[in-house]
Amino acid sequence: MREEGYIEVTGGRVWYQKFNKNSTGTPVIILHGGPGSSSYSLEGLQELQVDRPVILYDQLGCGRSDRPSDNSLWNIDRFVEELAQVRKALNLDEVHILGHSWGTTLAAAYCLTKPSGIKSVIFSSPCLSAPRWEQDQIENLKKLPIEIQETIKECEENGTTDSEEFKVAIKEFNKVFVCRVETEPDPEWVKKGAGYRNPEIYNIMWGPSEFSVKGNLKSFDCTARLSEICCPTLFTCGRYDEATPESTEYFSSLVPNGKFHVFENSAHLPYFEEQDEFLQVVGNFLKSIDLD
Repeated sequence: MREEGYIEVTGGRVWYQKFNKNSTGTPVIILHGGPGSSSYSLEGLQELQVDRPVILYDQLGCGRSDRPSDNSLWNIDRFVEELAQVRKALNLDEVHILGHSWGTTLAAAYCLTKPSGIKSVIFSSPCLSAPRWEQDQIENLKKLPIEIQETIKECEENGTTDSEEFKVAIKEFNKVFVCRVETEPDPEWVKKGAGYRNPEIYNIMWGPSEFSVKGNLKSFDCTARLSEICCPTLFTCGRYDEATPESTEYFSSLVPNGKFHVFENSAHLPYFEEQDEFLQVVGNFLKSIDLD
């Protein structure tokens, strides 16, 4: 069974969908990446409904949600408030949270407000420190051909990250560190998902590219407070992830109940690159919490 609708939040309405096979497990709410992306590419996670209701929503400003023109809305505190409003509207008194990429930033910031009823958190390809992410990308770039490195560096320095040569270089970076499944042409969800993005939000909050954080998340770093997240947590990433295994394992070591898993044949999108294993690992983790 699937339902969809809109929820009033600060600044407008967000679109959500809920998948439920009348299963009795604790619901899981999924936080997509970005900022300014959408839940579209994560819809395969609806398969988790065999054990529990699955809720996906597009954050304000992107996807199928409203797109207000007020740029003051694009900050992490308002997105934390939005998550609380979505949870309240859907009566999610007890809930698991699964965040991917920027969704883990949001999940951590939300959990650190100490809300009640969080049974577990899954940090998928986490970004929990913007400065550490930036350093990791500097190291990742060194693994690419020198001409790709130089193009990215020059375009960053010259402010030409909207140029064709930068896009070509980024495509090479993405093949190694974002998605290692090469399909020609691009999968339908890639093409459709691109239309759901809002680059303005990404630019305001992160910056013009992955490699240097110039937006309002520049100083975000919650590593010193991760020990405050006391519910069971699962940290996952791909072996070749831009969210590196080293950083992901480090984050997991800072949480009292942290577990760590690497998807050996994936980069940043294990939920697509190794979908079956991703569903199995996540599904088993969630079931183990519900059984406790």
